[in-house]
Amino acid sequence: MSHQLPNLPYDYAALEPHIDARTMEIHHSKHHNAYVTNLNNAIAGTEMENMDIVSLCQNIGKFPMAVRNNGGGHYNHSMFWTSMSANGGGTPQGKLAEAIENDLGGFEKFKELFAAAGTTRFGSGWAWLCVQATGKLSVCSTPNQDNPLMDISECKGTPILGMDVWEHAYYLNYQNRRPEYIAAFFNVINWAEISLRYEAAL
Repeated sequence: MSHQLPNLPYDYAALEPHIDARTMEIHHSKHHNAYVTNLNNAIAGTEMENMDIVSLCQNIGKFPMAVRNNGGGHYNHSMFWTSMSANGGGTPQGKLAEAIENDLGGFEKFKELFAAAGTTRFGSGWAWLCVQATGKLSVCSTPNQDNPLMDISECKGTPILGMDVWEHAYYLNYQNRRPEYIAAFFNVINWAEISLRYEAAL
């Protein structure tokens, strides 16, 4: 099965002023596209060719590093694009809001934990909001293009929100000011989509 670069559900400029159009264009059309191309090359002619991206991630410990890096990059970015919306921001509602209150101590506490996960991730990586096997929410981070689905990850669960903290996600606009990018990211989170993922994960 050949993996494909997904189309964005909005224009490159849709998330401005929080995330600029040039960053979005390079991030999607160059970085994500390279992960897809390299993943397809790495799995060509092997048993991995017949596996979907979730199955690849769940069994990543068995596969070469090129599959881990590029498969993770493809999965993570595919989730990242739809985690954001031009009409994003605000606060979660319904069952997800209740779970954030009960499991994480409320929305402001979640923001604090999530921002810290992204800010303190040394080098490149991701911050995640996950649903544990128990149904409880947790916040964690992973290095490079690892994610909580991976069998090798210390940060485990079903990811429902991921924030890219690689420099290519923010450098054109925010330079080395990662905390400013993270603060801006909260203005574009698509909570309606994250809520759907939360209920699916349960």
